[in-house]
Amino acid sequence: MSTTIVHDTTEAVKLCPALGLYLKPIAKLTVSVALPQLKQPGKSISNWEVMERLKAMVQPDLFSALRISKSTMEFIRFEGEVENRGVVRTFLSKLDGKTIKLSGFTDILKVRAAEYKMDFPTRHDWDSFFRDAKDMNETVPGERPDTIHLEGLPCKWFAAKDSASEKPCEAALQQVFEAFGKIRNVDIPMLDPYREEMMDKNFHTFSFGGHLNFEGYVQFQEYIGFVKAMDGLRGMKLMYRGEDGKAVACNMKVLSFIPSTSVLLMQRFTTLVLFQLSSVTSLNP
Repeated sequence: MSTTIVHDTTEAVKLCPALGLYLKPIAKLTVSVALPQLKQPGKSISNWEVMERLKAMVQPDLFSALRISKSTMEFIRFEGEVENRGVVRTFLSKLDGKTIKLSGFTDILKVRAAEYKMDFPTRHDWDSFFRDAKDMNETVPGERPDTIHLEGLPCKWFAAKDSASEKPCEAALQQVFEAFGKIRNVDIPMLDPYREEMMDKNFHTFSFGGHLNFEGYVQFQEYIGFVKAMDGLRGMKLMYRGEDGKAVACNMKVLSFIPSTSVLLMQRFTTLVLFQLSSVTSLNP
């Protein structure tokens, strides 16, 4: 996932200051522009022009990012991100219910804007998942709500301190998420090259910004640690602030509560056993 420059860090909350990591509230809104019926053949509406009109409507404020999420013959939907949650309402007041007049068109385009709805698991989601799963034993770690699965974490933010490598390390991942509670296990699949071969999956993913990202699993010892992590990560993105004071942030995907950690740890064990067996076989043809 791509990173963006953070100009205002006043809403950031501490996650792991020792590694320069913080959480920053996601401040997004959805903007829909209704399109008129095109009566003249060959005539079209420029998405770029509509976007520029929206940017002009919120001045002197600025979008941190504005992109098209869906475009049809009836409407164009945008997702906009702003610097802080505190200014979302200001943007909504400048956009919702307003109109746009495009050059060359007599029809007025109506604008509707609303705060972006986050897609994030709720306590009901994970409690019902494990309650309804007949093959789960809630007394067994990994078969109860205790594990979060994260995607889109920048590798170099979780690299070993004072290391020339930008490869993430499990110690750093554990250090960061211990802010929510004691941790039983952490797992970074990309650190196990044999697992990629066994699962036929590439755990390395490049973001649009060119940073190498990774996925990780964090299993808490107690349910309360898992809940604190889920509550703390809801509606947040990850922010890194360097020693020079400059900050950048990226969105991370929190999949949560699926009992994957125990499976992955077992796969790691299986990989190790297979590797040892293959080594023995090669020594004793």
